[in-house]
Amino acid sequence: MVNQITADELADRLDDGEALALFDTRPADSFESWHLPGAVNVPYDPREGLDQDDFQRIRDEAADGHVTAICGKGLTSTPFAFELEDHGYVDVTVVKGGMEDWGALYEAVPIETATDGLVVRQVQRRGKGCLGYVVGDERTDAAAAVDPTRRIDAVEVAAEEAGLTIERVIDTHVHADHLSGGRALADALDVPYHLGERASERDVTCDYEPVADGDELAVGDVTLRAIDAPGHTTEMVNYLVADELLLSSDTLFVESVGRTELQFGDEGAAEGARLLYETLHEKLLALPDETVVLPGHVSVSADNRFAHGEPGAPIRATIGDLVDDLDLLSLDEDAFVDRLTADVSAKPANYEEIIAINACRQSLPGTEEAAAELEIGPNNCAA
Repeated sequence: MVNQITADELADRLDDGEALALFDTRPADSFESWHLPGAVNVPYDPREGLDQDDFQRIRDEAADGHVTAICGKGLTSTPFAFELEDHGYVDVTVVKGGMEDWGALYEAVPIETATDGLVVRQVQRRGKGCLGYVVGDERTDAAAAVDPTRRIDAVEVAAEEAGLTIERVIDTHVHADHLSGGRALADALDVPYHLGERASERDVTCDYEPVADGDELAVGDVTLRAIDAPGHTTEMVNYLVADELLLSSDTLFVESVGRTELQFGDEGAAEGARLLYETLHEKLLALPDETVVLPGHVSVSADNRFAHGEPGAPIRATIGDLVDDLDLLSLDEDAFVDRLTADVSAKPANYEEIIAINACRQSLPGTEEAAAELEIGPNNCAA
């Protein structure tokens, strides 16, 4: 018979190390750019069905007859499963919602802190590697949401489970790889929404309260100090929390640094790289070595593996660790610029449209399906 499981249930099985004969029925190009670990691609068109070569591949991978199928959103994996059932397979499972639902999996991971009263949750979007934050003060229950994605319920749940109330919302910059939920969350809660003061230079038409270098945003007795951090974008702002944690957004990751041509273009990427070098060496790396870096993303490979750490575990490093481990940070300025501009990876899917939506110059897609389709795939914000 054909069964269904959710993306959450599939994640639990993969995390538990369960051996799955997992077949992805999307076209080869979609599979190659983004798929689940261990998945085998058997492109499926319901009008054509499976041929003998397809059946042989399935038999080779699923010798015990147990099959799990996934596609973009369930449209081809379901008829694929029924065709297998017609050919004698008695245990076929379809992942409900497919890769779209996989891209919407979230986990709220506690971050250990040394500051009395400081509470931090890292909200991980598993399929894309997006990392948002709830930062609060347990003594007053006040909190800020930083870089929430469009699934604002994930951030609200993370805050509620931590016993916190969101009193302000912050976007560190105009994101290029995913739809922000910042403005929507601020509107829903009727709280201030913040962007860097240079966001006006990017034709941002949303209402926001601008943040300048050195400004301090308070949540209860916890302070987030703004650090102007141009490079990935011109309006980028990082935040130093309680002089202990650095919310480094897309400036500094635990495995790389931010790419620069998404705003500056291929011709201006070198200019952005020089701004980024200055930000890194004059501001971020000047912080104490023990400062904990909490980035805005972790890179996700084509087969959905984190480049650093594991889903559900904190993605973090100290400034000292990164200086020791990232060779990019030891380069002089010219070599750094050459490295960032010489071998540029593929740009995030639909990034220009996503930027326009996040800047409020263009409306959000009218349906959840359209929004999911727009941002499907991993982030590509690291150099």
